[in-house]
Amino acid sequence: MSARQTSFASFSSVATELIELSRWCSERGLTPATSGNFSARLGDDTIAITASGKPKGALGLADIVVVNLEGRLTGPSAARPSAETALHCQLYRRSREVCAVAHTHSRAATVLSRRCAHEGYVTLAGYEVAKALSGTTTHDDTVLLPVFVNTQDMRKLAADVEAFMSAHPPVHGYLIAGHGLYTWGADTTEASRHIEALEFMLDCALLERSIS
Repeated sequence: MSARQTSFASFSSVATELIELSRWCSERGLTPATSGNFSARLGDDTIAITASGKPKGALGLADIVVVNLEGRLTGPSAARPSAETALHCQLYRRSREVCAVAHTHSRAATVLSRRCAHEGYVTLAGYEVAKALSGTTTHDDTVLLPVFVNTQDMRKLAADVEAFMSAHPPVHGYLIAGHGLYTWGADTTEASRHIEALEFMLDCALLERSIS
């Protein structure tokens, strides 16, 4: 899927991409039970997002809903948007370059975000696969993933993320303590590449800690 800067994206094609991305993550154990959520930009002011409480390996078109950038449904729907819609909307409002957002719940992201919550970051350094991240050209680059305190107040969490991003250099993702990873991209292909690279580095970091 190419980056979308117009309102002409087809709902069915975007929904199909989200279903495929969700299944891909489910098959890799990144979205246990009904965890995780995925979205993609439809136009300047709307996004398609996975519905709440659905197993990500078995989504259908009815499990993808459309919301505006305030997180409100744009039309009748039997499904509810993800409970974390506000976190997706914050990223789309922040940058028109963001056209896909993904949230995974891997074991490594969950454990490391708990272990590093007091530090405020998970640091990933020296990994060749870091070059899979957009704009990263060398393994010498250090990837910092900020860790935010978990809360059920998604509006507050979105505001915390926005405040951090406004005050710090750009990041490729962030972690919620005991919860999981958020990352994004110019399209679902780039977002899936970022998922794979970040989750691989998190898995390596967790293994390193276990044997050190």
